[in-house]
Amino acid sequence: MEKVRRMKLGSQGLEVSAQGLGCMSMSNGYYGPDKPEADMIKLINHAIRHGITFLDTSDFYGPFTNEILLGKAMKGGMRGRVELCTKFGISIVGGNVEVHGDPAYVRAACEASLKRLDTNCIDLYYQHRIDTSVPIEITMGELKKLVEEGKIKYVGLSEASASTIRRAHAVHPITAVQLEWSLWTRDAEEEIIPTCRELGIGIVAYSPLGRGFFSSGVENLTENDCRKNFPRFQPENLKHNKKIFEQVKGMAERKGCTPSQLALAWVHHQGNDVCPIPGTTKIENLNNNIGALSVKLSVEDMVQLESIASADVVKGDRYGSVYMKIVWNYTDTPPLSSWKA
Repeated sequence: MEKVRRMKLGSQGLEVSAQGLGCMSMSNGYYGPDKPEADMIKLINHAIRHGITFLDTSDFYGPFTNEILLGKAMKGGMRGRVELCTKFGISIVGGNVEVHGDPAYVRAACEASLKRLDTNCIDLYYQHRIDTSVPIEITMGELKKLVEEGKIKYVGLSEASASTIRRAHAVHPITAVQLEWSLWTRDAEEEIIPTCRELGIGIVAYSPLGRGFFSSGVENLTENDCRKNFPRFQPENLKHNKKIFEQVKGMAERKGCTPSQLALAWVHHQGNDVCPIPGTTKIENLNNNIGALSVKLSVEDMVQLESIASADVVKGDRYGSVYMKIVWNYTDTPPLSSWKA
């Protein structure tokens, strides 16, 4: 198995592996039971040895425990071999999910993440979700200070509107925008991705396998698997959506690869400014994902795949209505003139 190639992410100088590793599922049982820490560290080390050096986490994952896990995995000289990315902005207060972007919160979150990750600098620091009560210029102003202080190298945004991206980029260059992008989640193609490309911002695609859907069709989810609450995985929608998986599976068989490799290859073929970060907790699946880099797709293949999983074919939103409203939205932040410190 060849090592994963390198790529430039954005236009600010960051270089990463062409495929990253999303670490969320390694902690706190998001996709089922908790995973043994030693096994997850072994998985991370295996990924690094095979060239996957772009590691993605967040202080929200756990919360906090995923960053601690990565901090432990970085022992023994591993830190210097990776591009370590984390996020801030989402917290649970009194059982409710809240989003924050005020300067004091940004700084406190960064300091806490540095400590948990056991590092003195974060390579790429994202605002996980946009605080619609704080002008993005205010949040970016504090992030710019953290860059100047050497606590973070590059700044990113996650799930931001085109307008927010432009306003943020005017304060300090945005290196990458993270967004959900896969065969069955393509809404960002209309405005967000063209905006990123216009501004020279890299694109990091999370859940490029449809939260595991294109790996197996997602059978027999455990009771504590968060996907059971997502509309696309509800029985009435999943029965329909499985027809999409079967078509992708059939095409994969004809091309001599797995369904997940085919779906992941589709993301890789979107451009050399795109880095997908599939997550996994199994070395076998990690190796399979690396194999997607060797799958070649023609223009006709791309068209066929997109017709199989077109927006009007997929049933169900990607998040439930409450979570979508609170945590995921493209609403712009208020104007800078409205801010009172």
